[in-house]
Amino acid sequence: MMKVFNLLTCLVAGTCLLPFAANADPVALTHARLIDGTGKAATSDTTLVIDHGQIVSIGAKPPALGVKTIDLAGKTVMPALVSDHSHVGLVDGMTTASRNYTRATILAALDQYRRYGVLTVTALGLNKSPLFDQLRREQHQGLNPGADLYGVDQGIGAPGGMPPEAMIDKMGHDQISRPRTPIEARRAVDRMADEGTDFVKIWLDDLHTTNPANPPLPLLGASVWQAAIAEAHKRHLRVAVHIHDLDLAHQALAHGADILAHGVRDKPVDDALIAQLKTSGAWYIPTLSLDESTYYFAEHPETLDQTTASGAMPSGLKELIAQEAWRKATLAKPTTEAARAALAMNQRNVLALYRGGVKIGFGTDSGATPLRLPGFAEHRELILLVQAGLTPLQAINLATQKAASLLGLDDRGVLAVGKRADFLIIDGAPDRTISDIDLISQVWQRGTPVSDGLVAKGKTL
Repeated sequence: MMKVFNLLTCLVAGTCLLPFAANADPVALTHARLIDGTGKAATSDTTLVIDHGQIVSIGAKPPALGVKTIDLAGKTVMPALVSDHSHVGLVDGMTTASRNYTRATILAALDQYRRYGVLTVTALGLNKSPLFDQLRREQHQGLNPGADLYGVDQGIGAPGGMPPEAMIDKMGHDQISRPRTPIEARRAVDRMADEGTDFVKIWLDDLHTTNPANPPLPLLGASVWQAAIAEAHKRHLRVAVHIHDLDLAHQALAHGADILAHGVRDKPVDDALIAQLKTSGAWYIPTLSLDESTYYFAEHPETLDQTTASGAMPSGLKELIAQEAWRKATLAKPTTEAARAALAMNQRNVLALYRGGVKIGFGTDSGATPLRLPGFAEHRELILLVQAGLTPLQAINLATQKAASLLGLDDRGVLAVGKRADFLIIDGAPDRTISDIDLISQVWQRGTPVSDGLVAKGKTL
């Protein structure tokens, strides 16, 4: 499915960067607390040996003589985070527009994800080919700084429906397909398959529950989205469906959806949904922080003084948060009340699904609006998962091993012999206090330290 990257072509075009070299000599990280990502309790005084970008040993034995050592006493090592639902190239500063979809904007976002310890990002739709396909290949090979990149090319939405045309200025056919017939839907899927998309994305939401004051947006006709799912499966592609309401979640799963790309937020999930998810093996991505992001900064202006939050913000957002009038107006909106209710229901539902044994991934929809900050949103998601009732270790497991498993990646997401050396060094214990995820002192990617992480003056709330 993935096309082979032609290095000679990019050299001729002058667009290649040299790959990041993994450490040529072994490095031993000693005396670390180790969270392996599987959900097991952390181990103390552990030695982790890295060689050529991979973990070659984990244990209590001291490293061999002559091996470079780094003493991590008092620090925690854990796998890098994996996002199953984000976006790139949509936001620049305080604008969300098609014109923002540039190489520079995307690479800047991927670099910000990396600083926050998110080393694998899935951009779930609204991407332009061939730029997205090119950058995806380059990130797989480590040719540029920043997170590895997977995702959906354009995706499929209803004409006049989700995602709203007003959301992204001048969004065209190269960024989303809006089929009116089953034939057009199959052609849209074939186009994405030919481009090498990792998934197919379908928007199935009328926004009525999110914004009940407005009339509902048009939905894709059932025959249209069902044809898209059937064609995607014919092309050996999985389908992620954007949903909000329980009824549409049931419908999507009944017709073959492989991933519910958001949590159910209108009512409690029922036993039937749990049975559908478990029987089909479909995945569920709650994206708790999506609704919270619409009011979080208005509610917490003190984030301007917290490096972890402010370091992810464009200057325009900082100026907005500083305005008391904006904060009051935001908190008074009917949509804010709806967002609070949606978050509470989403948290209730993710806990029920987790306890029901459903496969749950990790994502935030970060990068889709100026308020959904790459990297920071993923830290908030972990905190919200714990507030929902998961333990810190369970939340970390979703954001590492489970998130990688959703993507079909078995080379990352856990710290084990033979896996990629993608990990975080933390001045704290996020398995005990999940907000310690903010205390990243160093990020390692492919066995090489690539970022000093976050200089956190204060934790998120």
